[in-house]
Amino acid sequence: MNDDILKLIQSAVIIIAYVITKKLIFKIVNKTLLEKFIQESRGSIIRKVINAILTLVSLIVLLLIWGVKQSDLAVLIGSVFTIVGVAFVAQWSLLSNITSGIILFFNHSVKLNDAIIILEGKDYAIEGKIINIGLFFITLETADKETITLPNNVFILKSVKKVAPKPPQEQL
Repeated sequence: MNDDILKLIQSAVIIIAYVITKKLIFKIVNKTLLEKFIQESRGSIIRKVINAILTLVSLIVLLLIWGVKQSDLAVLIGSVFTIVGVAFVAQWSLLSNITSGIILFFNHSVKLNDAIIILEGKDYAIEGKIINIGLFFITLETADKETITLPNNVFILKSVKKVAPKPPQEQL
């Protein structure tokens, strides 16, 4: 009986830790959204990814508390990661774009509505205003009102120059 009470207490601690960690991380995401003027839909995607990771980790710890053997759990996790790994090798760019999207969300200096120049090479550059930052792509609008879509992994590898907004008298 004491063993079951200990397992219940440990489970409650894990669930409370899950809730607190989730709230703290979501608060950081919301703060980042406000500071970098990123659209809410992008924050929703980031929150879903973080929630999935936290839920998975908490579930694994709960299974260990309630007596699932580590070797059985290791076989299950290994099998799942093998299947997912094979699927992602076939679509490696998908994983690369998601990872790059998360990096852009938290650590890149550009934000929505910034005017930028992407330096493609010595004689070629892409210039435009960022109109969308998605989980897979960045969308730019050129001065000619054309749209350019770049995969996040390509965008993160290029040199990006922020362009200062023109004063009002120069825009006429």
